Amino acid sequence: MLEEIIIAGFGGQGVMSMGQLIAYAGMIEGKGVSWLPSYGPEQRGGTANCAVVVSDEPVGSPLVTRPSTAIVLNNPSFDKFEPRVRQEGLLIINSSLVVRASERKDIKVLEITATDIANDLGNSRVANMILLGAFLELTKLVSTDSIVESLKKVLSTNKHHLIEVNKQALKKGASLVAVEIS
Repeated sequence: MLEEIIIAGFGGQGVMSMGQLIAYAGMIEGKGVSWLPSYGPEQRGGTANCAVVVSDEPVGSPLVTRPSTAIVLNNPSFDKFEPRVRQEGLLIINSSLVVRASERKDIKVLEITATDIANDLGNSRVANMILLGAFLELTKLVSTDSIVESLKKVLSTNKHHLIEVNKQALKKGASLVAVEIS
């Protein structure tokens, strides 16, 4: 098994945290992992993406040029990474913020109004976790339990009170997978 993932959006959307969570969860489960962040020059609001590789074997390179999955949280990320998803790959879109639709017929596309759903849960900052929950439900790459355990490492201790809302967001995202996937 080899999963090469790109997660991309604006700084402040939890792009890096999503990648870290997947990498930590993979380590917990004894898998080979890499996590490679890439930032624009701005701290918040600039572009941000990370490449995550999870494998049953040691990871040879952290670089991902043709991802098996791209999770995009904004329009610039959609424009940049949608064409790069490999054939038969997966594209997960935060359709609350991405106004374009993929016209590719050679990939699976899942559109989730993650920001709107996060607002309904009472915390707009968990949109990333809704998308992550859907990704995990589709791929079974790592367990949700490992992600929750990883939250304790990724979140600073003064943010551990947010673990419960993050768990709710993961569950909500997983429940949305039954929605039509193109």
